[in-house]
Amino acid sequence: MIAKDPYKNYQQNAIMCAGPEELTTMLYNRLVKDLKLAQAHTAQKEIQLSHNCITHAQDILNHLINTLDTSIEVGQNLEQMYDYMNRRLVEGNLKKDVEILQEVAGFAEEIRDTWVQAIKQAKLGASDASNG
Repeated sequence: MIAKDPYKNYQQNAIMCAGPEELTTMLYNRLVKDLKLAQAHTAQKEIQLSHNCITHAQDILNHLINTLDTSIEVGQNLEQMYDYMNRRLVEGNLKKDVEILQEVAGFAEEIRDTWVQAIKQAKLGASDASNG
């Protein structure tokens, strides 16, 4: 059977074959994308589209919160940060405030970039350990 949308099929396969690190990176990338789209839709007064993007971003944040290991300090700190971001998104959605959405997007980008760097460092460390 030929896929009707090969790109969507590729995306689904990428998700199904990804490890936990890659899945988390995908979630962060989608979170940033949703927040950028929400900003654009809000600026264009496309209220429903903005709302959809914001609520999807909140769904991602809730998923990230539910998967945290809060027995360690970094997990507790991320939980507080995600909770703050979620509360700001509620406010941004109610007020249709682009500045709030920009603030949250900035946090999401910073967390994503830190995550990507941490994964690179971990892989580099694992590679060094196996070569040493």
